[in-house]
Amino acid sequence: MPLYRSREDRILGGVCGGIAHWLGWSPLKVRILYLILGALPVFAGIPIYILLWLIVPQEPRHARAV
Repeated sequence: MPLYRSREDRILGGVCGGIAHWLGWSPLKVRILYLILGALPVFAGIPIYILLWLIVPQEPRHARAV
């Protein structure tokens, strides 16, 4: 299954929701993990999120027919 930005589980760009769907995890778990990692000085959370927002394609409208 390819990685897409989520159309439904989104707060900003759907990156964390898309990663959660791709991993089979809860979107809340991915967001919490991302916030924890973002607090580390070696993790550039905002630039990485923006980069993923630009690189990862948005989920097709018919992809979530589950």
